[in-house]
Amino acid sequence: MSRVALKTMRRGPFLVMLSLLLGVGPALAQDSPGVIPAPKQSDAKPAKKHVTRKAIAAKPAEAKSAEAKPAETKSAETKPAEAKAEPTPDVFAGIPPDERLKIQAALLWAGDYTGEPTGGDPMLAAIKNFQKRHKTKITGELTPTERAELVAAAKVHEDEFGWNVVVDPATGIRIGLPTKLVPFARDAAHGTRWSSAHGEVQVETFRIKEPDLKLAALFEREKREPATRKIETSVLHDDNFFISGMQGLKLFSVRAKLRDGEVRGFTILYDQMMETIVAPVMVAMASAFSPFPERSAPYAALAKSVEYGNGLVVSVQGHIVTDLKLTQGCQVIVASGLGDADRVAEDHDNGLALLRVYGPRKISPLVLTHDPPKSGELTLVGIPEPKEQDGSRKLTEIKARLAGGSAIELRQPVPMAGFSGAAALDAQGQFVGMMEMGHAVLASIEAAAPPVRLIAAETIRGFLTAHNVETAQTQTGDAKAAVVRIICVRK
Repeated sequence: MSRVALKTMRRGPFLVMLSLLLGVGPALAQDSPGVIPAPKQSDAKPAKKHVTRKAIAAKPAEAKSAEAKPAETKSAETKPAEAKAEPTPDVFAGIPPDERLKIQAALLWAGDYTGEPTGGDPMLAAIKNFQKRHKTKITGELTPTERAELVAAAKVHEDEFGWNVVVDPATGIRIGLPTKLVPFARDAAHGTRWSSAHGEVQVETFRIKEPDLKLAALFEREKREPATRKIETSVLHDDNFFISGMQGLKLFSVRAKLRDGEVRGFTILYDQMMETIVAPVMVAMASAFSPFPERSAPYAALAKSVEYGNGLVVSVQGHIVTDLKLTQGCQVIVASGLGDADRVAEDHDNGLALLRVYGPRKISPLVLTHDPPKSGELTLVGIPEPKEQDGSRKLTEIKARLAGGSAIELRQPVPMAGFSGAAALDAQGQFVGMMEMGHAVLASIEAAAPPVRLIAAETIRGFLTAHNVETAQTQTGDAKAAVVRIICVRK
């Protein structure tokens, strides 16, 4: 048997599981590529293992018809009967989407899911394997006790890997990250790269927005670059693609989706010796991945050596209020265009830091009005990271709204790198507070706090009063003029 065939057999169950997760987890996967049901009798015969990998690769894409994937068809796949197969009954009917994803992952980690059922739904076979192993009644339907046991087992693995579902600020992608497996983060050419200490496992996001870029051209480029890539599976559809194979001595996979003229996706690269560890994590990552997410999630905490954010000039003496997280661990803090800044006060309860720049200069301090917002509509005004603007520092506006309490809901899923500390203006252009981006700190698939929240103008005023900062009493200019880029330089 060839080495490629052996690799295909070894990875087959994980790839099948990855496909099934995308097909039966609508609430988490509904804004991810490829939510399609698993066909009856699919991949049931060992002789079709090679076909299985090809079919699985097509699942992340939104398959429209059999003719949409001519390069990957085999004679068995083109039969009319298979093309018209009805979906199997959902063995997780009535189970909440988040819980079913945990159950599926637990079945995979425990070895109950083999990807080789004798017929019918492979997830049904996995449940029966679990029940047989636990010497309970083999029904294919999980009891509340069995469900609780599987959810608890999944939680153990989440804790083991430091699992978090987060939004990458640089690309706007929602992605599941095993933070204990890839604890080191840094900027990448088109997104963010997370890696293990010696690069055995790497996860890299990308966002490409080029007016003339065609998805097919990017697909071909990803297959060729770097030159060490040897493609085993590649599938291109109208708005997404999937590629997997070998890159040097490492295994890799790439998935991407096109919307509104931009492509977002991620690449995972890992040593072959890490395969048994990484493969189950890939399943969880696939279920959580959403290039244009509708569901909120906390932002990934990066602690970069050079980090960008925003500050608001609040006095003619050069006081600036900003996000406390942005200023932590900085050797040097710079207010772009104004000079070096000293941190003179902190408010840990509200997440605020007070900076000050010295020397005569022309500044336009913010006026902190006492009027509450006149509507829930907001405009966030800030300066994103330089690479988002090709090095410039122009103001960018993002439409949002108050979603209850201090939570801010973005109108569109957009990159937010470098945007924390931005000004929040109401529909009349009045300053109503400062925007703060929440970071994930615990292994959880649920956000413990709003991913984006408003620190109200009243809170900022109280912070400044407590530190004897004399704020402007009359409007000296547009509130947007008070926004300044803050740069934190760490070791």
